[in-house]
Amino acid sequence: MMKIRRNDERGRADHGWLDSRHTFSFAGYYDPAHMGFGPLRVINEDRVAPAEGFGTHSHRDMEIITYVLSGTLAHADSMGNASELKPGDVQRMTAGTGVRHREMNPSLDEPVHFLQIWIEPERPGLIPSYEEKRFGRDAKRGKLLKIVAGRGHGDEPAGGPLRMHQDVDLYASVLAAGDAVEHPPDPGRGVWVQVISGRVTANGAALGAGDAAAVRRVDAVRLQGVDEAELLLFDVA
Repeated sequence: MMKIRRNDERGRADHGWLDSRHTFSFAGYYDPAHMGFGPLRVINEDRVAPAEGFGTHSHRDMEIITYVLSGTLAHADSMGNASELKPGDVQRMTAGTGVRHREMNPSLDEPVHFLQIWIEPERPGLIPSYEEKRFGRDAKRGKLLKIVAGRGHGDEPAGGPLRMHQDVDLYASVLAAGDAVEHPPDPGRGVWVQVISGRVTANGAALGAGDAAAVRRVDAVRLQGVDEAELLLFDVA
């Protein structure tokens, strides 16, 4: 079974300095039919104007993943972490018992474009923690590259994906026209495909930039590039 969520069906918030598209209900956008997918709770596609950003604010009891598409995103938090994330960089922050952080666009002339993803943790009250890692475009080309692992909780080899405190695995892929990849979920699990750019087919259904597909009760999800495309795939309980 597959249900498609089109780009133009998403919620939108335009604050001038921030243009945000909400795949699931978030802030002032509420749609009871789109509250999440399993523990996957938020996929926001954000564009932040030069020299603007999110001032210091708090989070708790959430796994927060940031995936930068273009520009630079400066991060600083109450754990003492400070970094500038660029395209290919992925950040995982466990908010746990509470974290304060800020996310700003340090450029004076270039916007920053990124995805922010929230996943409900396996349990509340986790100790806050932080990781970031670069996954270059070539490393994702023609394959599904696991960039964040939740299943196994540490069984991944050193130098592999980031770790998540939830039974979710996150893969990234870059597909040229004609490239195909396949993901066979275990019985009872679901797959969420989020297209970032370009066009693909998912089990034969056409998806473009910003489109998504929720897939359950299939033996495999087959993705094929129509033109140069980038996408994320979530395997969730």
